[in-house]
Amino acid sequence: GALIKLGSLPAFAFALAADRWGRRRLLLIAVIGFTVATGATAFAPTVATFVTLQFLARLFVTVVAIVASVFIVEEFPAQARGWGMGALTGLSTVGGGVAALLFATIDLMPFGWRGLYLVGLLALLLLPLWITHLPETTRFQTQQTVRTPASRFMRGQPLFQLLRTYPGRLLVISGIVLLFNLGGDAALFYDPTYLQEAHHWQPWQVSVLNLSAGFMAVVGSMVAGRMSDNVGRKRAAAAFLLAMPLFVVGYYNASGWLLPVLWAGLLFSSVGATVILSAISSELFPTAARATASGVTAVLATLSGSLSLAVHGQLVQQAISPWTAISGLALLLLGTPLLIGRLPETSGRSLEEIAAQAE
Repeated sequence: GALIKLGSLPAFAFALAADRWGRRRLLLIAVIGFTVATGATAFAPTVATFVTLQFLARLFVTVVAIVASVFIVEEFPAQARGWGMGALTGLSTVGGGVAALLFATIDLMPFGWRGLYLVGLLALLLLPLWITHLPETTRFQTQQTVRTPASRFMRGQPLFQLLRTYPGRLLVISGIVLLFNLGGDAALFYDPTYLQEAHHWQPWQVSVLNLSAGFMAVVGSMVAGRMSDNVGRKRAAAAFLLAMPLFVVGYYNASGWLLPVLWAGLLFSSVGATVILSAISSELFPTAARATASGVTAVLATLSGSLSLAVHGQLVQQAISPWTAISGLALLLLGTPLLIGRLPETSGRSLEEIAAQAE
């Protein structure tokens, strides 16, 4: 599982390519790659083949998430970009919920678990529609034909030019993503374990709670997106990022009926923060480096999330309660508003205006 999760790391190379060769091309490649890798998993003859194919599936689904976010940011009106990002996250959650329901019927499926992966091939039926109707973003097309201040990115490696021109923004948003995942991933990873080990919940009770997770994620993503459009990305991000550690500490120190309530708040704040940070990560940078910047934060999120689990393990080895260790890590999120204050507001502003603003 840990190896499969690392499939997100090479997605950065595809993010670079999206800034050079276009969003449409890379999105189609990623969709096809994910679909084929998922379907091929059904025929995996060995564990090694299974892991390899799922590694590739994780790679391509990460590319889809990165490039789809760039599509939303570049094509939606300035007043609705947050809502668009929330809708994208909500739809992704619905897809995950459908997969969970299919998994629940795995014993009834032809070919068992292999049949579950075969279902993924159905997406190929929509491929002709995507090829015919999915356009390139207007901003990327304009950049290719009109010389803009950001066009210098296309003459060199987007990452190096990004570091040279927007080092402050990249450093700050990277710091926020680092603290968010380092402080929060362990809490989200161990929440079912906590219920079973500390409160003796039965597996069916945990399953019922997890089924409600999809609803909370959809609501959280939509509320966060719209809220960030109305009150600003910075205020909304600070609110969700400050709320999350409070819910973490409360959840991992509560009992009884408070557990599902605090769990809902934890998930709600986590999803909301994710939506807003994804929007900001794309909005802060010019068209020529937008996918690259999103790729940087995606890679950092994967690495810091893995680091969160590693640090948690080290704390537990020092005879610290696993639940106390999680609460301690969550306090790192309290530092994020200080970094958010150093970023320009992006809500309701044109992307060109944001890119032109001096650091």
